[in-house]
Amino acid sequence: MPVATLTAEADKAPAASPQKPAKKASEFKLENGLEVVVIPDHRAPVVTQMVWYKVGAADEPYGVSGIAHFLEHLMFKGTETIPAGQFSKIIARKGGDDNAFTSQDVTAYFQRVAKDRLASVMEMEADRMKNLRLTENDVNTERDVILEERRSRVDNDPSSLLQEQMMAALYRNHPYGIPVIGWEHEIAKLDREDAFAFYDRFYAPENAILIVAGDVEPDEVRALAEETFGKIPARGEPIKRERPAEPEHDASVTVTLEDPRAGRTTVQRLYITPSYTTGKPGEAEALELLARIMANGSTGRIYKSLVVDKGAAASAGGWYSESGLDSGRMGFYAIAGDDDTPEEMEAAMDAVIEDVRANGVTQEELDRARAGLLAEYIYNSDSISRMARQYGWRLAVGLDVEDVEDWPNRIKAVTTEQVHNVARDYLLDENSVTGILKPAPEHTSNVQEKPVHATTKDKS
Repeated sequence: MPVATLTAEADKAPAASPQKPAKKASEFKLENGLEVVVIPDHRAPVVTQMVWYKVGAADEPYGVSGIAHFLEHLMFKGTETIPAGQFSKIIARKGGDDNAFTSQDVTAYFQRVAKDRLASVMEMEADRMKNLRLTENDVNTERDVILEERRSRVDNDPSSLLQEQMMAALYRNHPYGIPVIGWEHEIAKLDREDAFAFYDRFYAPENAILIVAGDVEPDEVRALAEETFGKIPARGEPIKRERPAEPEHDASVTVTLEDPRAGRTTVQRLYITPSYTTGKPGEAEALELLARIMANGSTGRIYKSLVVDKGAAASAGGWYSESGLDSGRMGFYAIAGDDDTPEEMEAAMDAVIEDVRANGVTQEELDRARAGLLAEYIYNSDSISRMARQYGWRLAVGLDVEDVEDWPNRIKAVTTEQVHNVARDYLLDENSVTGILKPAPEHTSNVQEKPVHATTKDKS
């Protein structure tokens, strides 16, 4: 991202104040409260349209888990003008493609089409924001689809089962501990009334963001948006997202799952951390760089220590989930070779984590991680769809366009001291859950709490 420079004539007035680069994206709001962001990119006559609703699984009423994801499926059923099941087929006939996804914090719908089809797909998306129609058969059929999806993706996958139980142990009060797809016994009870109650409460223009990226200009998008979405009346005041707070943790938790379907023994570790929404200035950026130093492929500390140096695992790595509205997460994993035990892998993983907490990272490691992150940002910015997602995720959890566009400069400003601080402050035993998956003749599971007697939060 270019950096503004100072210019001044040598013997005249002092240099002017630095100027920030002009925004790449334009933003405005319709009278009904719909936020609109336009990201022009004229390299090809195509556009990506995304509608982000500021609602996800963590906003579901108690006892109806899975309704956010269920409604996402039902949004493809039909309206007064679009026959049931025809939405995606119409998009395909226009030469485009579409899809949707639900997370803990957002639900998003998107289409990729030629520029001259934008008006029609915008009209279709606005139509289902207001005019969703569902029959009892639609609801019952799709509920069966969701139940089968849960069986195939979660219940029949030991790794997914372990992840689900780890999240439930990591978040003891906050709804992030409830799976996005929902608990099976609650999915089975979802009905048409539940779907419309959620739709009527959250699917409103004042609770949504429209992102249009591609071969467009702000004025033409504004005209189209006013003609389509602008006709939808606001349903009331913007919704306040109030969720139960997570209490302070005073014990680490280990979840063990023994399953005959498991291929190899694995060890996973999750930590609750700040996100870009909840962190202090610079913390999320430092956590992103820490995760890359610790766990980016074969150059990460976890891999080099466990796989290359100690031979304690066949593979290892990790990640940082930074976009949560209420928190982020950092995770590490190790997959056993033929003779590796979970005790060896966990001890080796602990050693790497404790070393970075005690000693921090080197400037060379930070520079390499920073260069890799910035290269990925440039690569992602080269894709219209990825660019739309970068803006959509941030804005839907309460950040703004400047937060998105200034991110490279904030990454460039992170120091080794900041990386050391976040490692020391957040890679704490009491903020963690360890998951162990073992192949075994019979399916068993076990959860153990280990009290933390001596605090590790001292920052001195």
